[in-house]
Amino acid sequence: MTSNLFTSIALRGTTVPNRIWMAPMCQYSAEATGPATGVPNDWHVQHYGARATGGPGLILVEATAVAPEGRISPYDLGIWNDAQVEGHRRLTAFMRDQGVVPGIQIAHAGRKASTDSEAHGGGSLDPDRGGWEPVAPSAIAFSGGHAVPHELSADEVRGVVTAFADAARRSLDAGYEVIEVHAAHGYLLHEFLSPVSNRREDAYGGDFENRARLPLEIADAVRATVGEQVPVLFRLSATDWIEPEGWTADQTVRLAALLREHGVDLIDVSTGGNVPDARIPSGPGYQVPFAERIRHETGMPTGAVGIITEVQQAEKILADGGADVVLLGRELLRNPYWPRQAAHELGDPHPLPRQYRRAERRPA
Repeated sequence: MTSNLFTSIALRGTTVPNRIWMAPMCQYSAEATGPATGVPNDWHVQHYGARATGGPGLILVEATAVAPEGRISPYDLGIWNDAQVEGHRRLTAFMRDQGVVPGIQIAHAGRKASTDSEAHGGGSLDPDRGGWEPVAPSAIAFSGGHAVPHELSADEVRGVVTAFADAARRSLDAGYEVIEVHAAHGYLLHEFLSPVSNRREDAYGGDFENRARLPLEIADAVRATVGEQVPVLFRLSATDWIEPEGWTADQTVRLAALLREHGVDLIDVSTGGNVPDARIPSGPGYQVPFAERIRHETGMPTGAVGIITEVQQAEKILADGGADVVLLGRELLRNPYWPRQAAHELGDPHPLPRQYRRAERRPA
């Protein structure tokens, strides 16, 4: 009998061969200036290539900026111009050759933009050090170490919608078959959702309906751009971990139901990121209950992520109805071949790439 992890899942016109997906994880390794700004390079080819040979069903390429000012750092990938599209084709072509569905997370960092890479401390970058002025729903800095952002005008907010739609179009041109919109971890769309970071008094601020307006407009714009056959996912932070004053699990369930009505196919469920001092009770599978609640209360398929490291743990999440897929992050950095090892442990066929099949013949 096929395990839950190695059962395929169909989303619109795409069938993903198994339910072990690679979560988007920034590499901060693109060129920061010049004609190759934001373009995937040899590091990205090797990094994603190694994970593709490891056998996940789908790879979500790291947060890829829809506009230059939407980068977390100067070293982020982008998809706001056609030169970047050509670079992304190097990634998607190899993934497809390995039987992996190529997906991309399109993103805008909002007030958490213009920071240095993790390797250099991650602090805010001034314009004279290669940074820029970040933008946000309100002129409220993420923390004392971050710049106060420019508050977007209503016209500029509409420009963000266009940027996401254009990024979705370029993503299809680049060969991606699944589009994920990043609305989590304290980045721009999450900032609009949470009353902690959104103090606007116009149509994009105030009550739940107004704070949810931008993500729903982006869902509509992306769906209209990609057509009816391409799966569209949303990554949400289910809570700011400062209930009741922040973004809450109840509001996430409400938003997920609306996103389903607006053509979204799966919620990639994470938490936190919008408040620097939130107390997060992390532990193995600590975010699964949020994915399970969304799934059961809205009928929306969900993905669970967060300290999922063991094969039987991942299999049980699916068997118990905690989520429809599991997304692995750091575990796939440690062990790119985790999916193939999981298949071996569960007794599911998952043959190695032909170049490696001699390794299947064990000595007597």
